[in-house]
Amino acid sequence: MSIKLWEKGYEVDPIIEAFTIGNDYKTDMRLIKYDIKASMAHAEMLCKMGYLSRKELKEIKKALEELLALVNNGKFVIKPEDEDCHTAIENFLTQKIGEAGKKIHTARSRNDQVLTALRLFYKDELENIVQLIKLLQKAIEDFSTKYGHVQFAGFTHTRKAMPTDFKTWSEALYDSLEDDLKLLKTAYEIIDQSPLGTGAGYGIPIEIDREYTANELAFSRIQKNPIYSQNSRGKFDYLILHVLSQISYDLNRVSSDIIFFSLPEVGYMDLPKELCTGSSIMPQKLNPDPLELVRGYHNRIVSRMMESVITSSNLISGYHRDFQLLKESVIECFDVAKTLLKVMKIVFERLSVNKENCEKSITEEVLATQKVYEMVKKGTPFRDAYRKIAQSYGGEKK
Repeated sequence: MSIKLWEKGYEVDPIIEAFTIGNDYKTDMRLIKYDIKASMAHAEMLCKMGYLSRKELKEIKKALEELLALVNNGKFVIKPEDEDCHTAIENFLTQKIGEAGKKIHTARSRNDQVLTALRLFYKDELENIVQLIKLLQKAIEDFSTKYGHVQFAGFTHTRKAMPTDFKTWSEALYDSLEDDLKLLKTAYEIIDQSPLGTGAGYGIPIEIDREYTANELAFSRIQKNPIYSQNSRGKFDYLILHVLSQISYDLNRVSSDIIFFSLPEVGYMDLPKELCTGSSIMPQKLNPDPLELVRGYHNRIVSRMMESVITSSNLISGYHRDFQLLKESVIECFDVAKTLLKVMKIVFERLSVNKENCEKSITEEVLATQKVYEMVKKGTPFRDAYRKIAQSYGGEKK
């Protein structure tokens, strides 16, 4: 039997209950192992402060380790009546060890409990994104080594402009990902502060050791202000989604390039068949659907980012149930961002360049700017040289 942590002896309307629970019981399966980890550290702190006996701590830790094993082996599921992972954990403890389990919620609220689990999850996911970026950068380096020497006509305004090469083109993405790594580091440093022990946003009225739990959970510091701990929830979600949108933005732009460069009419690049899908009516089609989806998913992340800042703004200080809606969005966007990076790594590993078409693209007019600077080197003022060469391409004489 599941007992709600806020149980007061009355029945909630079943439609209202289902509405307020939402997808939390499903989403929290992604967070439960972090909540278990935080619960272990919290129990140790309670024992240190004298709120739990050594025997009770031992019972709690053994039960939590058992629960973690069940979760890792796919043998534990949060039920709708549990509402969330916090309730599921406490119910498991009380059913397993009785009175000692009822003490686990001492000196904490579900509000700082979920914040702590989310921070731990976010830290792991940010590190995962960093590693995937580095793998993509390695694929980009390999592509540049193989094709970097090949020159082609670059574009401005979707019109041929000046010569460039695939070393310059591929390094543009590599460098942008370097900046994204800096953003990820900044986001990590900002969220790397423990909210555990701030309660519902107004502190705990008994003495606790927040530094102890922060150290046990490998946070760099505590988040000192309890009100800011709650206010930072939407703020930090917004920050993370902004950083993820920077990564997806870069992948969006390079996907657009590859789609354009692989057009038969352009022919700079060749996409292998195994990276394309087909048409149900046009048998000749090989469509760059993965790249189009990479391009489209960027907009999904941006929309989630806007959702996070809109949902969490115009609220007075403190916790609001509106925040529940953000959790699923951030988790979704981490998953999307990881998939985009994996897909683009595969693309760069299998993408090839058509050297002949690239060389053909550097037609006489693409060299116009070089001609201007040949005259400049000989002493002609830039503007005079510019106008002189422009006359060769239809410009009027001055």
